Amino acid sequence: MSTKPAPRVGLYARLGVSEPFDPDHKLVTSPVFSPLVLAIIRLGLAFYGLFVLLFHLIWDAVKTHEADSFFSYFTHLSYTGLVAYYFAAGVQSLCYVRNRQKSYPLQRWPRPLQFLHLLLYSTISSYPFVVTVIFWALLSGPSTFGTTFDGWTNISEHAMNSLYALIEILLTNVGPSPWLHLPLCIIMLACYLGVAYITHATQGLYTYSFLDPHKEHAKLAGYIVGVGVAECLAFLLARALTLIRARLALRLGSRSRTRSSDADSQQTIDDWEEIERPGTPVAHAV
Repeated sequence: MSTKPAPRVGLYARLGVSEPFDPDHKLVTSPVFSPLVLAIIRLGLAFYGLFVLLFHLIWDAVKTHEADSFFSYFTHLSYTGLVAYYFAAGVQSLCYVRNRQKSYPLQRWPRPLQFLHLLLYSTISSYPFVVTVIFWALLSGPSTFGTTFDGWTNISEHAMNSLYALIEILLTNVGPSPWLHLPLCIIMLACYLGVAYITHATQGLYTYSFLDPHKEHAKLAGYIVGVGVAECLAFLLARALTLIRARLALRLGSRSRTRSSDADSQQTIDDWEEIERPGTPVAHAV
């Protein structure tokens, strides 16, 4: 008795790019909000994040004259990715509403772009937690809230960034990131080390004090490994929260359908009792 070999799973499928792409429209819907409200929330947060980035960049250029190193900081790079994702997801959600909730442009785009959108989601749902924990645990100090500007930018970039991530994880129908995205996220973190040390070579500064080998010595390797471990934990946290949210939404939806079915059945029984009750007029065909 012959058995058919199991179908091979392609690379794109392993990376989360299904065929057809997102048939249930999970990337543009929410278990809590309508698609229109979700689009408004995403675009509203995107514009706020863009304002934070531009104001901070202009401030550094005019006031402190440190704009040259602005994008050498992982905080600003990850925050830029966060804003980019919210703009992309917001526009897709808005197009989905305009298409009467039938489709959205990303579903028709080339598969590499679909993969990059999903990978961007994987970064914005994990990197913010790493940034928040490292900043408040290692880098914050008396100057964190030294001025109104410092307090506002630090809250926006080192606290609200994790709120942005939680909104996407808990208040949308986006599924958990594929496991293959984790090594890619770690590789991109490792590539940032190159950016940090290029910045030191060209501008003479370490973007983060714990990256200074002359100061930290053997601890440097521990910090680098610790950042990688933190990314793994953040990725696992995002996946766990996504699965919990999906199960809760499924359970609540099932209960809602059950209650609706029970209500319809009860209404049918009441209608028949009303018809069968003595004295109830019965319509006759003419």
